[in-house]
Amino acid sequence: MLELSHITKAFSGFKALDDLSLQVPTGAVYGLVGPNGAGKSTAIRHLTGVYRPDSGEANLDSSPIYENPEAKQRIASIPDEVFYFPSASLEDMRIFYRGLYPTFDDKLFAELYDVFKLPKKSPIRRFSKGMQKQAAFHLALSARPEVLILDEPVDGLDPIMRRQVMSLLLGSVAEHSMTVLISSHNLRELEDVCDHVGIMDHGKMLLERSLADMQGLTHKLQIVGNIPQGLEVLHESSSGRLKTLIVRGKVEEINARAAAAKPDYFDLLPLSLEEIFIYELGGVQDAVKNILL
Repeated sequence: MLELSHITKAFSGFKALDDLSLQVPTGAVYGLVGPNGAGKSTAIRHLTGVYRPDSGEANLDSSPIYENPEAKQRIASIPDEVFYFPSASLEDMRIFYRGLYPTFDDKLFAELYDVFKLPKKSPIRRFSKGMQKQAAFHLALSARPEVLILDEPVDGLDPIMRRQVMSLLLGSVAEHSMTVLISSHNLRELEDVCDHVGIMDHGKMLLERSLADMQGLTHKLQIVGNIPQGLEVLHESSSGRLKTLIVRGKVEEINARAAAAKPDYFDLLPLSLEEIFIYELGGVQDAVKNILL
């Protein structure tokens, strides 16, 4: 399990992470989401062993990650801005990665040339942004890591390549139980691949659970007539006689309370991950101001 436990990190008096805890189960695809400035990138730098926490622990299977080469050899990462040595080709980077990762798979690396179709000997700095991101996936997947941590992973990729990359990721999860953490603003795409989600804001974890549980506990109730009592309402809006309530709770309880109110009409609808994110952050207007969707 990949885990942050009560992590606090401050920079020049600004608390970027505030008693943050998260747990990524082995073999899970975990989506880490939050508005700009929520602390997601700082959390990722603790998970990859770049930052030392001011307090708390960052562990992989109960072993600390910071200054632990054995733990870091099990983790690969693709940051939002990918770095390569100035004159390095993809083949040069292959040699570099082989020195970092004992699990590096040269056979897979060769096979992935047929997928990404990147030049072998041209300097990567001459690649387009999308091609550089493909090169990062080419190298990271070939390392056969136990954990792959991704920050805005498909930014710059065209729709066809996005689908190809996600297919490769899910294939590695299914065949090798690779654990994947993805931080992204593209919530629609995350919803298609993630089975666990953590929602961050102001350096804290607001909500963390499986996507199925999250979607099973937050619903959209559309109703005409009497409004049921005793519901946990996150947001309410009206269009004529039709009221829309965003409510938290179990389907059976919400249906029972709605039916007991004897309205003229009601319907209970599921929410997308994007809608859950917006309402969990305290309302449509505040959330939309803080995130690029």
